[in-house]
Amino acid sequence: MAKENFIRFDWAAKRLLRQKSNFVVLEGLLSTLLNEEIKIERMLESESNQDTFDDKFNRVDMLAENSKGELVIIEIQNNRELDYFHRMLYGASKAITEYISRGEPFAKVRKIYSINILYFDLGQGKDYVYHGRTEFRGIHTNDVLKLSEHQQQQFLYQDVGDLFPEYYVLRVDEFDKKALTPLDEWIAFLKTGNIPDKPQAKGLSEAKESLLISRLSKKEQREYDAHMEAVRYQRSVIQTGLIEGKMEGIKEGKAEGIVEGEKRKALSIARNALKMGMEKESVIQLTGLSREDLPDL
Repeated sequence: MAKENFIRFDWAAKRLLRQKSNFVVLEGLLSTLLNEEIKIERMLESESNQDTFDDKFNRVDMLAENSKGELVIIEIQNNRELDYFHRMLYGASKAITEYISRGEPFAKVRKIYSINILYFDLGQGKDYVYHGRTEFRGIHTNDVLKLSEHQQQQFLYQDVGDLFPEYYVLRVDEFDKKALTPLDEWIAFLKTGNIPDKPQAKGLSEAKESLLISRLSKKEQREYDAHMEAVRYQRSVIQTGLIEGKMEGIKEGKAEGIVEGEKRKALSIARNALKMGMEKESVIQLTGLSREDLPDL
């Protein structure tokens, strides 16, 4: 089907997928990615899960609790962030501390899955889906440290590392092949908005029904069109800045010139954005500059 027939996932995540009737769509994505049956019990709210007035550049994030009492963070990011890996770590740590009451034993710390759907190039690698987890290995024996039998019975995990957060990075823009597996179908949908006529991936059949643009009200369609225009503008500005910055650096004939050229272009973009009235936090996310680097107007 044509791309425009379906609502883009990031907008749906903020407006539609939080509804219990649409949990099946998210359950399909999570079950396919984590390779186990995931049942969402409820959506949770956290300090980082609030809409802001200027949300066209705001990150989209959801915090869900599955049937096993584990927490699943889903973040969707459109714009380039050099310190995004640090934000992943911070987000998982914050979720842990938010959902353990003062005075409770450490055994109540929740298992965290951090799912990051990224529409920009993060890191260097050949794959489009990466999985990260903590592993404890013997320095001399190379064996994996396991929980004691009593701990295994209490916590229902085998390895010590199973207790720690796990991270998934979906580099959506890096997917450029035919979708043959259920996971590929999901990545293709996240990138293009297309769903096969007979999808094999869990949750995509339901997405075909619940994420049709034609089902939106006129007001919702206007909001959706405005969101998509903001995303297109944002990605265009970032791409233009990167290209021009690199060209300036190449002209200077040295590697540090590329970095300096990118920064000069980012400062130029920031200056124009601030003149247009954009909030400083949005400009920081748009350009990757620090608050200290923002130009004074």
